[in-house]
Amino acid sequence: MLNDHLNLAGLVGINPLRGPNADDFGVRFPPLSDAYDLELRMRAHQAWKKYEFNRRLHEGVYAFVAGPSYETRAECRMLRTLGADLVGMSTVPEIIVARHSGIRVLAFSLVTNKAVLDSSVRGDNSTIQEMNKKKLDEFLSKGRANHEEVLEQGKKAASDMVQFVKGLVDDMY
Repeated sequence: MLNDHLNLAGLVGINPLRGPNADDFGVRFPPLSDAYDLELRMRAHQAWKKYEFNRRLHEGVYAFVAGPSYETRAECRMLRTLGADLVGMSTVPEIIVARHSGIRVLAFSLVTNKAVLDSSVRGDNSTIQEMNKKKLDEFLSKGRANHEEVLEQGKKAASDMVQFVKGLVDDMY
């Protein structure tokens, strides 16, 4: 569950609110220091306890990057240093527009792969000197993001999330 975000694309000028402001939707510079509604997050934690999922509900900071590629090892370490708990290529522009429009926000992101935080292996590393191409590929593939695996993890968690969100909405209304 998101409680804050790092809008890295926004820091370099990619922002859904650029251009003329539509005053009917909201103020020119909407505050985002409370973008993720605390009351809704509290209710979500309470609702989560009713289910016996094989995953935990973690609350944290989402880093938005433009994509469409997975992050490098160095980028993952940088994002972690900046305070990111997870990284994705969506969600934040929609949050910004929602808050601009005065909509309360509760946001979830499904973590489907772990970031590789280890430094890249140097070419002069003695461990790899005797490895052939196949062994090097195996060595480097540990932790590498794989789009098929990401999609598979999403499918596995989909039913849990549907059940949870339905229950959460039912509890609210």
